[in-house]
Amino acid sequence: MKVTREKAAAHRAAIVKAAADLFRARGLGGVGVAEIMQAAGLTHGGFYGHFKSKDALAAEACTEAFTEGLQRVAADSDLANYVARYFTKAHRDRHDGGCPMVALGSEIAHQEKDVQAKFADGIAAYLAGIEDLLRRSDDGTDPVAQRAQAIATVATLVGGMILARATAETKPELSAEILETLPRVITH
Repeated sequence: MKVTREKAAAHRAAIVKAAADLFRARGLGGVGVAEIMQAAGLTHGGFYGHFKSKDALAAEACTEAFTEGLQRVAADSDLANYVARYFTKAHRDRHDGGCPMVALGSEIAHQEKDVQAKFADGIAAYLAGIEDLLRRSDDGTDPVAQRAQAIATVATLVGGMILARATAETKPELSAEILETLPRVITH
């Protein structure tokens, strides 16, 4: 039976969304094509009708993951609100839909160039989103200084969340301290 273009597009979107969630939950190497297709509600055999390889899917999944994050950035009125929402226990404990830089950042250098390029595009877009939040909060800052502040902010967000996740199980008090301290550091 022939699938309509609309249905094929919906299938592809479901595959990309499932991959974005599963990759963030277990890493790029921790999930197979069959599991991604099952999570998308499709059969394994249909994968290659949509993607030439798992790497091609990983590249699109990176874009999807960053798009979700950028929507959260754009929804906030200022940097302080965004940072407060980022450094929560819910985000720390959510591994299937959280920040792609936290979940996948250390793996990207070992991936194919297309995956690296899509991830780098996502970082660039995320930095631009943080710069926009900074502009909304402070109209008088020099653009060069805003860019530097955006880079430092993103590095602190990502590094802080990595540390909070790494200590959550064995040193929960340290994890909580990280989540409580960094919003004050970033916004002051």
